Amino acid sequence: MHLLFSWLFLAAGLWIIAQILPGFRVNGFKGAMIVGAIFGVLHFLIGWILFVAIGVGTLFLGFLFAFVTWWIVSAIVLEITDAVSDELSIDSFKTALIASALLSVVSALRTFLLHH
Repeated sequence: MHLLFSWLFLAAGLWIIAQILPGFRVNGFKGAMIVGAIFGVLHFLIGWILFVAIGVGTLFLGFLFAFVTWWIVSAIVLEITDAVSDELSIDSFKTALIASALLSVVSALRTFLLHH
C-alpha cells in the first residue's frame, strides 16, 4: 500500500510540476503515472550508482554535500526518463534541475503525510 501511495503521490507531483514549470511537459495524468513508474524504477536501479560515481568523482565532496548530489542525481534520472519515455519532455538540464528540486518538496510532503 505504501508503494502505491508513493507512486500516486509522485505522479501527482510530476503532473503539477508540468503545469507550473515551462519546459517540463507530461502527457496528462496517465502519462504522469507512466513517467512516475519509470522514474521510480530508474532511480531505484541506478540512483545509488550515480550517487557513488559523483561522490568519488568529486574527491568525496559529493558525499559531504549529499543533498546537492542527490539533487543532481534526480535531475540526471529525470533526463534519462525523458530519453526512454514518450510521455515526458524536458527542454534543458536546467529545467530538470528545477523539476528535481520541486520533486524533493513533493517527496518531503509525502514523507510528512505518511508519518503523521
